[in-house]
Amino acid sequence: MGNITYEEEIRLSTDLGGIQDIIKDSKIVYPDKARQESTEIGSSEAFQTLLQQSQEDPETFWNNVAKELHWFKPWEKTISGSLSDFEFFQGGISNPCYNLLDRHIENGAGNRTALIWEGEDGKSSFYTYRMLLEEVNRFANILQSMGVKKGDPVAIYLPNLAESFIAILACFRLGAVYSTIFSGFSEQSLKDRLASYEPKMVVTADASLRRGKVIPLKEKVDHVIDEIPSVDAVIVVDRLGTKPSMEQGRDFWWHEERQKAAIHFDPVHVEANEPGIVFYTSGTTGKPKGVVHAGMAFVVQNYVYAKYHMDHRPDDVFWCTADVGWLTMHIWGVVGSLANGVTTVVYEGAPNYPEQDRFYQIIDKYRVNKLFTAPTALRMLRSLGEKALQPYDLSCLDVVSLVGEPFDPDTWHWTKDVLGQGEICVNNTWGQTETAGTPLAGAAWLTPMKPGSAGVQFLGADMGIVDNEGNPVPKGTLGNLVIKKPFPMLCRTLWKEPERYYEKYFSQVEGNYYASDIALEDEDGYFWVVGRSDDAFNVSGHRLSTMEIENAVLECDGVSEVAVIGAPDKIKGEVPVVFATIAEEFTADNDLKKQIEQSIVKGIGQLARPQSIFFVESMPKTVSGKIMRRLLKEVQIKGEVASDVTGLEDPAAIDHIREVVSGNMKTKI
Repeated sequence: MGNITYEEEIRLSTDLGGIQDIIKDSKIVYPDKARQESTEIGSSEAFQTLLQQSQEDPETFWNNVAKELHWFKPWEKTISGSLSDFEFFQGGISNPCYNLLDRHIENGAGNRTALIWEGEDGKSSFYTYRMLLEEVNRFANILQSMGVKKGDPVAIYLPNLAESFIAILACFRLGAVYSTIFSGFSEQSLKDRLASYEPKMVVTADASLRRGKVIPLKEKVDHVIDEIPSVDAVIVVDRLGTKPSMEQGRDFWWHEERQKAAIHFDPVHVEANEPGIVFYTSGTTGKPKGVVHAGMAFVVQNYVYAKYHMDHRPDDVFWCTADVGWLTMHIWGVVGSLANGVTTVVYEGAPNYPEQDRFYQIIDKYRVNKLFTAPTALRMLRSLGEKALQPYDLSCLDVVSLVGEPFDPDTWHWTKDVLGQGEICVNNTWGQTETAGTPLAGAAWLTPMKPGSAGVQFLGADMGIVDNEGNPVPKGTLGNLVIKKPFPMLCRTLWKEPERYYEKYFSQVEGNYYASDIALEDEDGYFWVVGRSDDAFNVSGHRLSTMEIENAVLECDGVSEVAVIGAPDKIKGEVPVVFATIAEEFTADNDLKKQIEQSIVKGIGQLARPQSIFFVESMPKTVSGKIMRRLLKEVQIKGEVASDVTGLEDPAAIDHIREVVSGNMKTKI
């Protein structure tokens, strides 16, 4: 908490306003009784009983959940160890892919559609559960024929293609450990991850489409592969027919190898705690961290979390808008959806290209009823105005869940009342790459929701808010978010860096996982995550969070997106700087600047008055929709960005913002 004392923190959190005012104004939205009764569990009361059991008797709870899946050999002990060294379903033998595909086929759902793929160029393909299993078996045979065996690392450098899902599921089936790498990353970022991961095989494509541009993936791989001696083979998907160079004996075309592969492959037996996924996350500084998740334990927890977060049932058409390069897609679009036997939509391109309303087009076209997305995507849709909705029938929507960053109450209400016509459940959640799924959330149609909050402690989660010394703080007080007990999908180590794993997550508060997020728990038990520790800043000794100021700005008509950073100031230490995008029908002028300033001062106080307000056309975001505030800070302080920006959804946004900040464009107010 910086240099602020515990007493100062209490005073600020009770007197300053900001997040406290948001919480004070928040109203609980109760689920419709008829919708409660339509869920599998049948009522909010029944779910509360299940939630209580999961927290008071986690061993019985996780034992019962795991029994809903298929095991070749039962486990000997449900929970063993504690943070940071723990195991779940110890000795249990199963296979993740078997539970995602075979299990449903054996239950008569082989002809149900499992996967719908749509490319940015309009191409599409469909796979039933049986068809998908055959393709997965083919690719598992290809992997095995090229020397990949259980425990071997495989790197997947692909965009959102059907082949991406097939490769992931084939690794699960073979017992290989996979890592997906975002296809928009630069050669240097790709090289850093491959050098750390040391994969035996790389799966990529000749090229991909992003906003109409052809991105040469195989060429990037070629430029770095000679420095990765662990790689024996490269499998290439022919997505766009760009005819890249192919090195004989090392490079192989997916479609050619597929023709030679058999459609049968017996699932390899894996123990529940054996590594299945390694996912690299950059954090704020330093080299990427390879977060390791146990394959089968990951499946067990995300199965039950998706089941209740989304109220999944077999006839769902589910769309996770994330890129396969981010773990969100694996949690929800691969494991969560397929474990629950639903149909999942995979879209290759940007959700607002080639038309701004492509998002709506996909929902209408495929009758998507369950949507998992990011707050930024919903704010983008809101900025288009209600006219953009009119050509489409979105009455199919039932549940919209989201994760990624703090979600302002106004957009929460817009999502429910405008996008969902008052008939949908909006379920905000909190999670990290390290936590896999979202231990703060609600259950769709079962949990009362508080717009703006990240929800309550979910199934099996034991969370807390502590001060810098690890002492619990009173409800309503900002502090450090921690996890007090392990759950199955929590990360197990960092790839080849066990010491860094402990130092990063467990050295701050003994016996607890340290989330590096600032949050508070209100009197009703709802958690409000206001941002990363490094997204908070001190103004004249007063600690402010980005969420507080951003919510104040979003209350102004015409502001569709906002990001706030703290810029150095010789007198005050730091001062807020606001970046905002404006809806088309509004004008970025001095009147709007005054409205923004007044809203901040009214909501938080004079000390939060911004030093500068910049109106920009777009924010620097990851493909999953997270605004990269640290890049905005680099531009504001240094005038340039030294960090790698190729992982952004639109790297050109940085050039535009640099021009705005430098004054070369008259959008600073």
